[in-house]
Amino acid sequence: MRRIAILNQKGGVGKTTTSVNLGAALARAGKRVCILDLDPQAHSTTHLGIEPDGKMPSMYDVLIDNKPLAQVRQPIDDNLWLVGSDINLAAAEVELAGVVGREVILRDLLAADGVREGEAPAEPPPRRTPDGPTARQEPRPPIQAFDFVLMDCAPSLGVLTLNALCAASEVFIPLQPHFLALHGLSKLLETTALVVRRINPGLRVTGIILCMCEANTKLAQEVERDLESFLSGSRNNNVPWNQARVFNARIRRNIKLAEAPSFGKSIFSYAPSCNGAEDYLALAMEVLGEPMPKVISAKVKIGETVDAQAPR
Repeated sequence: MRRIAILNQKGGVGKTTTSVNLGAALARAGKRVCILDLDPQAHSTTHLGIEPDGKMPSMYDVLIDNKPLAQVRQPIDDNLWLVGSDINLAAAEVELAGVVGREVILRDLLAADGVREGEAPAEPPPRRTPDGPTARQEPRPPIQAFDFVLMDCAPSLGVLTLNALCAASEVFIPLQPHFLALHGLSKLLETTALVVRRINPGLRVTGIILCMCEANTKLAQEVERDLESFLSGSRNNNVPWNQARVFNARIRRNIKLAEAPSFGKSIFSYAPSCNGAEDYLALAMEVLGEPMPKVISAKVKIGETVDAQAPR
């Protein structure tokens, strides 16, 4: 199982969009994916069609009350699950301030994932759909059954983000190819190095995802060159990012990616033939180390083929 924290302390760089749509692409590729929404803004939760109204169990209950993840996890689509968030999570930073070992709560809960003896899983909540709310009733697998756990982190370096870094084995950094975004990368890498030295020695920064790209601009090309140069210069150093790479898949600016959250859908359910779906599919295949499939469709799973004579 790959545990990946999707992280950048700068807001608006594509963390939630990447968490949701990379997760959806991996799920369509046949991988079992669980997304953990660690942001009090609950954007991943909203993006996937769950109303963060504070009435259902969320990451707040997991971190504060040690509620088993299996009781909070909700099925979203085939192979795709979500542990949602809501505004209550904003209080977790304060409530955990005096707790010993607060940085490793999520790591320990992932290790002990399951329903406690005598407790029944909570029912999945209704999801927003064009035809009204519906409920999905499915068994809740243990975390060990997943191929990927993606953690959508808040745009900060507080207790919630530290929990993600301590629980993860990899870090993906979405980055907008602008100078200020590149400038803030150093602070993020310093934090990662500190976590590696003190708490999680196995953590590695393995990928940087360029989002909202306008490849034809001179600025974007200069930032990409600077980033590649920086990573190349780190190859022989004992730092957590010495094997990091810039993914070849570039996430282009695409209005469909911005529209999809308002419908509570991933890009593959909302607009499967747009550039955004193509880009995140390419990213997923690169993460898996597999070639791009020939078919991109909301109704056809990745890897399947279609009869060339079939009506479209």
